[in-house]
Amino acid sequence: MWKKIAGIGTAAVLTLGLAACGSSNNNENASVGDQVNYKITGIDPGAGIMNATDQALKDYDLSKWTVTSGSSSAMTAALKKAYDKKDPIIITGWTPHWMFAKYDLKYLKDPKGSYGDAEEIHTVTRKGFKDDHPGANKLLSQFSWTEDDMGEVMLAVQEGKKPEEAAADFVKKHQDLVKKWTKGVDKADGEKIKLGYVAWDSEIASTNVIAKVLEDLGYNVTLSQVEAGPMWTGIANGSVDASLAAWLPQTHKTYAEKYKGKYEDIGTSMTGVKIGLVVPTYMKDVNSIEDLKK
Repeated sequence: MWKKIAGIGTAAVLTLGLAACGSSNNNENASVGDQVNYKITGIDPGAGIMNATDQALKDYDLSKWTVTSGSSSAMTAALKKAYDKKDPIIITGWTPHWMFAKYDLKYLKDPKGSYGDAEEIHTVTRKGFKDDHPGANKLLSQFSWTEDDMGEVMLAVQEGKKPEEAAADFVKKHQDLVKKWTKGVDKADGEKIKLGYVAWDSEIASTNVIAKVLEDLGYNVTLSQVEAGPMWTGIANGSVDASLAAWLPQTHKTYAEKYKGKYEDIGTSMTGVKIGLVVPTYMKDVNSIEDLKK
């Protein structure tokens, strides 16, 4: 049976991730599974990409393979360590993400469609949010940007800036874009808004940018970083006002269906986003998930 290693801490994930890298330079004729000890380096166990990876293991009959879970930062640390040594590694990846700008990476083809089609990032709010905060709702519904826009903020954070500083720099630099988001939105007078988000680099970027724009309009904004499940629960029970972190239709499908009718989907902030298994391009003989069976 396929297996999943869940609940290991960051240090353990790093250890497993680095062990998975192996020493391919000494055993180049080994199968890709042998080279990485049949391990895929994943992220937090509640993420939709992890559920999709479980499905991929079933769909492709990868009975020897396991997927480790931990933080996304542990995953990128394992990737950096392997990449610097040109060691093989397989990770769960998604775009937009700064690692695609920093490293030469490729998605493995997914002919069985385990990871679904292209995704979208949606903005969702609690029921009644529009009536309580029509201005903020209008702003959130008008928010959209490109992968390059988001990448600018993500890279700044990855290079050492605090998220709120990177967001402020972006807002200052891209006032034309901000004017589109705020068109027809009146100033507020200290209205309180609570935004929930998951600890992905992409959502850290978007949430901090919108928080800055809301604050500039006069809102009192609180950010709540949680895992995907609690984020959706907060929207559904009204303890969280809004989130810009709903990946649909695949990644957060379980939560969207579970809480159907208990939230409002008010807009799409980005299209064409993607999830899947990712490897460095120097792994030239691995181009499809089917290659993992060889």
